[in-house]
Amino acid sequence: MRVLEALREAGIVACEDTRHTKVLLDRHGIRARLVSYHEHNERARSQELVARMQAGAVVALVSDAGMPLVSDPGFALVRACLEVGLPVEVLPGPSAVVTAIVASGLPAERWRFVGFLPRKRSELVRMVTHTPETLVAFESPRRVASTLRLLAESDPERPVAVCRELTKRHEEVRRGSAAELASHYGERAPKGEVVLVVGVGSAQAAQLPAALAALRELVAAGAKPRPAATVVARLTGVGANELYRELTRAGQ
Repeated sequence: MRVLEALREAGIVACEDTRHTKVLLDRHGIRARLVSYHEHNERARSQELVARMQAGAVVALVSDAGMPLVSDPGFALVRACLEVGLPVEVLPGPSAVVTAIVASGLPAERWRFVGFLPRKRSELVRMVTHTPETLVAFESPRRVASTLRLLAESDPERPVAVCRELTKRHEEVRRGSAAELASHYGERAPKGEVVLVVGVGSAQAAQLPAALAALRELVAAGAKPRPAATVVARLTGVGANELYRELTRAGQ
């Protein structure tokens, strides 16, 4: 209701696809002026919208789905507003990132969102190998099967959730091991927008006790915890923040 009220008060609604947003506004009888705001005109349009706001206009920014700025256009506009002292009010709506981490059934105490996964195999391997917490990422439906196969090559039992069309009519969440899901999606590619949630690998989990023990020895010998955690992280692949948190949680 608060979002609808804000849209009714706005003189201008900036959106990725005016045709898409017009359906929403027409459904609720909202007659704001629509202007396109997408990755190809983001910078130029931001300056135009800031000028209009400085002249007294109220501008609302919406995404086709999800949240502006979260792998969607909007950062340039928010920065431009803050630089000239214009207020920015955030009215959060459905977010596939947060929805996926909850729906996955994987640990949510600490997690990392990386946007869209890298296309290069070496970068992708490095990312999923050296992430010591639950990883959340957007992925193209055409690449889901190959990404899952890559995960399965290094750790077949690694827990994964493939979350499709979240908060929409055809929402689906499929959970299983990397090997199971690679086999499933190898036969039938998913449709729509996909979020992958990847649990910590068994190799990473197995390394934590030894890495933590090494960190404790360094600290006992006089090393400062933070720098020591960084050194151990480089040698073991376990995250420095993870090591430091576990060290301080246990009271050293």
